[in-house]
Amino acid sequence: MNFANKISTIPVFDQLKIAIKTSKSEAYVVGGFVRDLIMNRPCKDIDIVCIGSGIELAQIFANNLEPKAEVIVFKNFGTAMVKHSDFEVEFVGARKESYNRESRKPIVENGTLEDDQNRRDFTINALAISLNSTNFGNLLDSFGGVNHIEQKLLITPLDPNITFSDDPLRMMRACRFASQLNFDIDPNTFEAIKQNKERIKIVSQERIIIELNKIILSSKPSYGFKMLYFSGLLQLIFPELVALQGVETQDGRGHKDNFFHTLQVLDNVAEHSQDLWLRWAAILHDIAKPATKKYYPKQGWTFHGHEDKGARMTPNIFRKMKLPMGENMVFVQTLVRLHLRPIALVKEQVTDSAIRRLLFDAGDAIDALMILCKCDITSKNNDKVKKFLANFELVQQKLIEVEAKDQVRNFQPIIDGEEIMKTFLLPPSKLVGDIKTAIREAILEGDITNSYQDSYQFMLKIANDLGLELPITNK
Repeated sequence: MNFANKISTIPVFDQLKIAIKTSKSEAYVVGGFVRDLIMNRPCKDIDIVCIGSGIELAQIFANNLEPKAEVIVFKNFGTAMVKHSDFEVEFVGARKESYNRESRKPIVENGTLEDDQNRRDFTINALAISLNSTNFGNLLDSFGGVNHIEQKLLITPLDPNITFSDDPLRMMRACRFASQLNFDIDPNTFEAIKQNKERIKIVSQERIIIELNKIILSSKPSYGFKMLYFSGLLQLIFPELVALQGVETQDGRGHKDNFFHTLQVLDNVAEHSQDLWLRWAAILHDIAKPATKKYYPKQGWTFHGHEDKGARMTPNIFRKMKLPMGENMVFVQTLVRLHLRPIALVKEQVTDSAIRRLLFDAGDAIDALMILCKCDITSKNNDKVKKFLANFELVQQKLIEVEAKDQVRNFQPIIDGEEIMKTFLLPPSKLVGDIKTAIREAILEGDITNSYQDSYQFMLKIANDLGLELPITNK
């Protein structure tokens, strides 16, 4: 199989061909780029393996470009990267690896192309295309990777127990590739993941979360999560999510399995949005149900307050998972806290006041919140779902109308604490906060508009009720 014509249409390979000829080295494009080329998937990351110094080849390649490109050298890994056009081209010398059991960092020696292919995680990533003038474009497939692509099968080139024990992150990568490519994991390979799952404990949380986020961003993330769950990896890396699994029955009454419900919600969200943090909100929206589950003979199973407790759990989960603690965490926390609010509005008379409060509390997250809430409808009763969605449309229409009329999304009352203190010559105090809150509540209830005149008059009334008088200078 020859790919000369196909790769020759990509300009970066003309420059690579010249650099390889100049360096008189032997080089190959390997790994994910070759896999994606065969699968007709876009790929902007090009990995080049050469017999010799990858860093030297990178320098020659970069110097030949117009204009010359920067070479970013990673000395610890013996690799170099050059950005050219839309591509990131990474160069490394062919190497042989061995491992210390207590670490996934390999002991590296110079090696042959065969050594380099042997160290790859899966056969579909152990493919190479020659960039040498004597056999330019020839595919080297030592482990049947092309057949495995056709079979949609993930299998390790060598003994999977050795592959996963040497570098346990490859177990996460197996689940990730299964989810991204919609491939099956070979039974022997999957069994090896189950047997070696405890080895994941030597992998840093930073590397684990990179793979987990890639699963979350796949088109059907539940598939990757199920691979993690049935292999036993998820129990080790995300026990809070696994705690949702199972159905408890009492007096013949059970509740739904909240783990598989959560995965369904995640898939539903994935159909509507590529936003990683909205998908994380789907994962965490019911995370506190195990902690709030109670059974009452008359009501059955309840999870009262799980949305508030889930919001309180969110920062700790983000911290533990090494996710960013800034605005993305606040966004997820907001959606977890509010995810029942739109659903509650569907079940009752939708008032302008309730809509205003939802808009105020959700702020810029309101559109994401509405996506999450619609995706949270996973009932198998089609008539119930249709009725619910019809009511939900009414809520969304009301949101548009109230926002256009009152503009309360992210609003702040015109009268702020500074003005209250200045008007009544007050120091910062609880009293100032009470007056400010009363003004805000009156606006949200629709008792007054968010105009200066209405707010000022209401402030005077509230102050009077509290026994405050305007100082002579302000009368």
